[in-house]
Amino acid sequence: MILTDTHCHLYLDEFKDDIDATMKRAGDAGVQKFYLPAIDSRETNNLLLLEKKFPGKCFAMMGLHPCSVKENYKEELEFAATCLTKRKFVAIGEIGLDFYWDTSFMEQQYDAFRTQAGWAIQHNLPIVIHTRNAMQETINVVKEFVPKGVRGIFHCFSGNYENAREIIDAGFYLGIGGVLTYKNSGLAEVIEKIDMKHLVLETDAPYLTPVPFRGKRNESSYLKYIVEKLAMIKNVSPEEVAAITTANAESIFLQQ
Repeated sequence: MILTDTHCHLYLDEFKDDIDATMKRAGDAGVQKFYLPAIDSRETNNLLLLEKKFPGKCFAMMGLHPCSVKENYKEELEFAATCLTKRKFVAIGEIGLDFYWDTSFMEQQYDAFRTQAGWAIQHNLPIVIHTRNAMQETINVVKEFVPKGVRGIFHCFSGNYENAREIIDAGFYLGIGGVLTYKNSGLAEVIEKIDMKHLVLETDAPYLTPVPFRGKRNESSYLKYIVEKLAMIKNVSPEEVAAITTANAESIFLQQ
């Protein structure tokens, strides 16, 4: 069984003491590729070092996370734009809108999101989207760029069926992670009605740990629990889930 973790932050401090063991456990569980979304300039060095440490396994994205959009967001965008001129990245991400904790930089988040979606068109890269408490607003921005050829993933999808249909109709994949295993999330009922050709798998490690480890640090080896849950929902084998979602991941990240 070959798996791809399309969204994990294995370069963060939570893994600094056991990254080799973490990667071995993931490999033993069948995870062969790890896609690393950027957050902001403070974490970029660690992000690139991890990619260098595990060449051919870890792949770096570049972008500014919406929760890092503050007073200095223009400088952060300039930093990210400069990084994009120096080397190849696999995606622009993670970018989007997050109105959960703080809405005081809402206008700036919109500006950063649109700016970075423009970069994706310019560099022919997919975008990896973070959205929280802003699902419809995020979908609406994406629709502005669909005629220009934007493509990508709605990371950590946890919306309703209507949201899912809009996202799929825009040509995007749904990133499915630990939330699928949460009893009261309602996500299983939504995904039951979605063809697996629209899904990719992710952990968002160290966050959003699936059952049975919820509340503890997440890691890429736990992708197998999401596979098992999805296989149960779809009434197919875990091997089929792995084959389809891995092919989907290859499709979105290797279209360059």
